[in-house]
Amino acid sequence: MAETKLYDVLGVSRSASETELKKAYRNLAKEFHPDKNPYAGDKFKEISFAYEVLSDPEKRSIYDRHGIRGIQEGVQDFGGDGLLFSQFFSGGLFGMGSRMFNQKGENTFHSVKVTLEELYNGNKTSVLQLSKKVLCATCSGKGSKSGQTYPCRSCKGYGVKLTFRHLHPTMAQQVQTQCTDCVGLGYVIHEMDLCPGCRGKKVLNETKILNVKIDKGMADGQKIYFRGEGHQQPDMIPGDVILVLKLKPHDRFQRSDNDLYMTQKITFTDALCGFSLVVKHLDGRDLLINHPAGSIIKPGDIKGIRGEGMPVYRNPFEKGNLYIKFDVEFPANHSISEENLKILESLLPARPAAVIPPAEMLEEVDLYDYDPNDRSNQPADNDDDEEGTFEEMHAGAIPPCAYQ
Repeated sequence: MAETKLYDVLGVSRSASETELKKAYRNLAKEFHPDKNPYAGDKFKEISFAYEVLSDPEKRSIYDRHGIRGIQEGVQDFGGDGLLFSQFFSGGLFGMGSRMFNQKGENTFHSVKVTLEELYNGNKTSVLQLSKKVLCATCSGKGSKSGQTYPCRSCKGYGVKLTFRHLHPTMAQQVQTQCTDCVGLGYVIHEMDLCPGCRGKKVLNETKILNVKIDKGMADGQKIYFRGEGHQQPDMIPGDVILVLKLKPHDRFQRSDNDLYMTQKITFTDALCGFSLVVKHLDGRDLLINHPAGSIIKPGDIKGIRGEGMPVYRNPFEKGNLYIKFDVEFPANHSISEENLKILESLLPARPAAVIPPAEMLEEVDLYDYDPNDRSNQPADNDDDEEGTFEEMHAGAIPPCAYQ
């Protein structure tokens, strides 16, 4: 005989149309919604589950042919609905019981700080010590010697009580508070039957040691999963412990995807006449960079070295690039004699001749070093005037150097 439990929950026949299903669901949802009826939580779940199945043609077809068991066995095939269905089955609705399909517990997140060297070289194992809840071994998570618990009479097994607070002679506020008799558990255990190991709590705290392996090419923010290592709770599948890698700042290199970036100071002489430079890499190697004379480097120029970036995760023989941005240091003021300046000028390309306007239109002025904190020779502050530093007033006018 065909199963009709879900149709019975909604009060419709097996031949009900989509419109009839929707109408029945809306009427029942209004009546049994937890906001309106706090003690009808299980009934509302049954209604929601029944409509979730019957409103979907594929799931309805499976139910009509195989019943609730067919829906349960096909939970993994329903994609994002799997967790929703597991919640109904774990609650024991429609007689299925939690033994058939347990709800998964919450995942636990922890941060693990790593250095850029560790992400570059890999092959490192860190030890993480954490505290987790585990089922009491004495009572197997039952909380009692006999394995029996009893619904709390005070809260009827809900773990909470509803009271009304009178705010006004014609106005009252509904307040939900934790049941003090069962401490919010919804059940009680007789004193003589309490488990000597956990005293009715069903779980105990345990120290867990996890070995965290850092592989080459892992990234800041990457997650490492330890399946089923989360807190244990009765009638629930333990969640996962998820470790999130947090990269410490590096004093020389910055990372972007699989590329590395650094800034290197060179002298004005280096920029014009070439140089030899040694860069200490993240694995301890010394990279010798020879830049030829005549190939002039301008302030802010960026040069690349192929294959000297970060190793690609799970493909460590492939690497990104290393990019070097050059900061050219010019000689200090008045550090070159007038005679040497003339020699230098004779060696450099000729300067273009300045076009001087007529004398009657000409006014000679002096340059001074800009200081954003120097307010001398500035008009008094006026709230109606829009003032700012040079950088604020010209933000966007001069594009900053960017890695390419």
